[in-house]
Amino acid sequence: MAGTDRLQSILDLLRADGQVETDDLARRYDVTPQTIRRDLAELCERGLAVRAHGGARRLASTSTIAYEDRRLRHAREKEAIARIVADLIPDRSTVMLNIGSTTEQVAQALVEHRDLVIISNNINVVHILRSAKLQSLKIAGGSVRTSDGAIIGHEAVAFIERYKADFAVIGCSSMDADGAILDFDEREVSVAQALLRNARRKILVADSSKFDVDASVRICDIGDVDVFVTDKPPPESFLEVAKAAGTQILTSTSEDAGANTGKEAS
Repeated sequence: MAGTDRLQSILDLLRADGQVETDDLARRYDVTPQTIRRDLAELCERGLAVRAHGGARRLASTSTIAYEDRRLRHAREKEAIARIVADLIPDRSTVMLNIGSTTEQVAQALVEHRDLVIISNNINVVHILRSAKLQSLKIAGGSVRTSDGAIIGHEAVAFIERYKADFAVIGCSSMDADGAILDFDEREVSVAQALLRNARRKILVADSSKFDVDASVRICDIGDVDVFVTDKPPPESFLEVAKAAGTQILTSTSEDAGANTGKEAS
């Protein structure tokens, strides 16, 4: 079992049982106790567990664990998506990022860039980019959603409206085959829409699992973004809408999904 998958499995056990033991986990996953200790140390660093004698116990709230679930699921796909996006963004750009596990991977992929201006409503971006050689890092004010570190509400929207960025990189919770890009929280959607309004080039990042999620609040349509970066080609009907709108689709398998009508991706 790969490390990311094992972390997800341990997290599931913590959620169900509240406590895990190192030796039991080593036998379960057929790895050394040292490997399990490293896994538990990582979960503790993320605020999802606390050390206990012989193992660890759950510490985080259910809502925080739910967001960590999102970070761990499809982690390899998200990392590959992020690398593509990082290649589209040159040094000395101004980049807006919203909340989301995939946009956080984009932030990680931008760590080696130089002189970026980063504007975000995502508290986690501060920790990710704190060692980067940025020109500046601007975080929106407003209400913090403690489950995931999103800053939402009218204050966050007003903050975003003060700037114009070279790139907006947004994630979403759901995508529909008709081209709709969706989320669950109207306040979060308002911030994402503000990012799109105030960017010269708009990039959507989402792995293909988002086609299996149903959300009801519309962020935008696929034609409202310039580039969509994902892990594999979307449904044919989605591709047709994207092609008609001139939206470029890039996949992490380096396949052109057929929706590039000549827009430059960088």
